[in-house]
Amino acid sequence: MGLSHLDWAIIAVYLGAVTAFGLRFRSRHRTLRDYFLADRNIPWWAIALSIVAAETSTLTIISIPGLAYDTNFGFLQVVFGYLLGRIIIAGLLIPQYFRGDLFTAYQLIERRFGQRLRSLTAGLFLITRAAAEGVRVFAVAIVVKIALSATLPGFNDFQRDVAAIAIVTVLTLIYTFEGGMTAVIWTDVVQLMIYLGGTMIGLFTLLHLIPGGWGTVWQIAGPAEKFRVFDFSPSFFRTYTFWSGLIGGSLLTTATHGTDQLIVQRLLAARSERQSKLALLSSGVMVLAQFALFLLIGVMLFVFYRLYPPPLPFARTDYIFPNFIVTRMPHGISGLLIAAILAAAMSNLSAALNALSSTTVIDFLLRRRPEIPEGRRVLFSRVTTLVWGLVLFALAILSRQGGRVVEVGLALASVAFGALLGVFLLGVLTRRVNESSGMVAMLCGFLLNLYLWQGRAVLGWLQNHSALHWTTLAMRRDVPWTWYVTLGSSVTFAVGCFVSLVSPPFHRRGR
Repeated sequence: MGLSHLDWAIIAVYLGAVTAFGLRFRSRHRTLRDYFLADRNIPWWAIALSIVAAETSTLTIISIPGLAYDTNFGFLQVVFGYLLGRIIIAGLLIPQYFRGDLFTAYQLIERRFGQRLRSLTAGLFLITRAAAEGVRVFAVAIVVKIALSATLPGFNDFQRDVAAIAIVTVLTLIYTFEGGMTAVIWTDVVQLMIYLGGTMIGLFTLLHLIPGGWGTVWQIAGPAEKFRVFDFSPSFFRTYTFWSGLIGGSLLTTATHGTDQLIVQRLLAARSERQSKLALLSSGVMVLAQFALFLLIGVMLFVFYRLYPPPLPFARTDYIFPNFIVTRMPHGISGLLIAAILAAAMSNLSAALNALSSTTVIDFLLRRRPEIPEGRRVLFSRVTTLVWGLVLFALAILSRQGGRVVEVGLALASVAFGALLGVFLLGVLTRRVNESSGMVAMLCGFLLNLYLWQGRAVLGWLQNHSALHWTTLAMRRDVPWTWYVTLGSSVTFAVGCFVSLVSPPFHRRGR
């Protein structure tokens, strides 16, 4: 069916309106505190909504329905871990961040350990956040190139990908560059309402298109165990079990929301420690409801395509929901849902740009050139935002190959977060571990996660290109990404404690 002129009008109005709304905040920033922390004057409920928008991205909207289409509700086990992780952060890390005038998560590392480890943690964040964000930005191309297929028939897939990524990146850069964190948070609030409202309309429209409505959904999906949530099997190599979800999900969230500048920057923008905790905990309830909504859409799509099989099998499950929107949804609703997906993409991208810029300026530039006057600091911050926008554009183009995008993105992030979380726990929970011990421990945790992520592929390559036949014995099965943070942080913490025990004691830095 394709998109109509009405659909394109809705999309164009949304893109223009949200960019204009973000630009309303462009003249309010005179200091880095204004630009990166919104002068610490954002109410808790707006921060909570911004956290949800920042962690959602297009991956959630297109890939989670595809995951439920292919499997069941088992991903919710990871989301339950997300709730537990928020409780850990509220009790353990947020009080540390509100002791002093911090701009980034990695200033806490310097206060506890020293400058070298601060640079290492901040640098690792920049590399892995940029790589993971490239996957997230590419997810936009999946949606937009499907929508553009009829409009730009002369374009090949690569050209459509470039056009899609460029549209979202440029428009997001405009208001993020000018408005800083204030623009990011308040546009997040608006965009969250848009994509949740659009998704709810899409859900009821989909239910209406299934003959018999909810009764038919239950009749077909129930026997197929599509609504199954819990898997208590003790297998370590299954991705979604209760144990991997609760343990892995909680530690993943402790890392992503407690050590990642993307979320920590929002927590630091709160008016007080209490409001920061309230924002984080309330966002968990919203995230649970949101994931349940997207999984339900995936199950309903499974039922719909059982009744009306597609002409050709889907190349990847990430294409299912976008294809349904463009080819099956009534005109007007299609445009609203495409706008909703773009809203999620832009809110996540703006958060990443601001976090990458703040870490670059605060943790690297100003440490080397602290004499830079305040006005030029804001100028440098805007320039680094632009540079990171170009970097993410390039990385998104490079991310065109891969599996289910939500799992690729989570796996990429988890590789670094295990080591990052381990170092933060060493800083908060121990007194003896020094900077050198922390750096050794972080390296060990990171190398372990690299091995878990790509070790089997590397060993397989060595097996095929050398005489090292023993390599096939080293890693017979892949470890699911849900365990990466757990294993990486555990090894980092254990190595840090061990190295500190066998090395001379040191005078503890101020905490």
